[in-house]
Amino acid sequence: MTQRIRLLVEYDGRPFAGWQRQDDQPTVQGALEAACAVLDGGPVLVQGAGRTDAGVHATGQVAHIELQKPRPIRKIADALNAHLRPTPVAVLRAEEAPADFHARFSATGRAYRYVIFNRRADLTLERGRAWRISQHLDVNAMQAGAHHLIGEHDFSTFRDTECQAASPVKTLDTLYVQRFADRVEITTTARSFLHRQVRSIVGSLVEVGRGAKPEGWIAEILEACERTRCGPVAPPDGLYLEHVMYEDHPWGD
Repeated sequence: MTQRIRLLVEYDGRPFAGWQRQDDQPTVQGALEAACAVLDGGPVLVQGAGRTDAGVHATGQVAHIELQKPRPIRKIADALNAHLRPTPVAVLRAEEAPADFHARFSATGRAYRYVIFNRRADLTLERGRAWRISQHLDVNAMQAGAHHLIGEHDFSTFRDTECQAASPVKTLDTLYVQRFADRVEITTTARSFLHRQVRSIVGSLVEVGRGAKPEGWIAEILEACERTRCGPVAPPDGLYLEHVMYEDHPWGD
């Protein structure tokens, strides 16, 4: 009898070529599968809730695994973490999951946070984990621009050309821009996102924040439904998959 386990995972995306397993490059999925294989004595498929890009981080990624050799649930997180060291990946929590649970397809929502440091000084502690912008950002103008993106829209303008989603239509439930001293955070939630949608939105909002574009420009490029109208895509450094929502469990909250 197999054992299906739900994992809450945190990682620093800097050393990885993204979440998804690749034969010739280190990935988060690959690191987790290697640790699971040692634990279970054979190959284990790790299914994640979201496929983060190279350099993107997570504080609340959710994954599931199926072990062929059931073991006490209280020991699984510690055992996996022992096998994950020294990679910057940690299993924060492990619990039994129903047989029909799927980390990706059972998810009802995802939340991302993008971190900007709006200061002239270089980053030290947050280097590689945030985007530094020296020019002052008008957060109120950015929030006004963000308002145009709330709800259901065709997000073709903010969709990467390599996106494999069946449709460019998505619904943003929330999109907030907030300042905390020299730290600017952009948070957003939706059931699902297009490939690089969040980074594309952040990059365009920054154009508004620094005064290069008026806040109404966001509505114009959204309506255009043309990728070429998007602003520069924000770097992966500041993006975090913060949590994944499920009907039966508020994991990552």
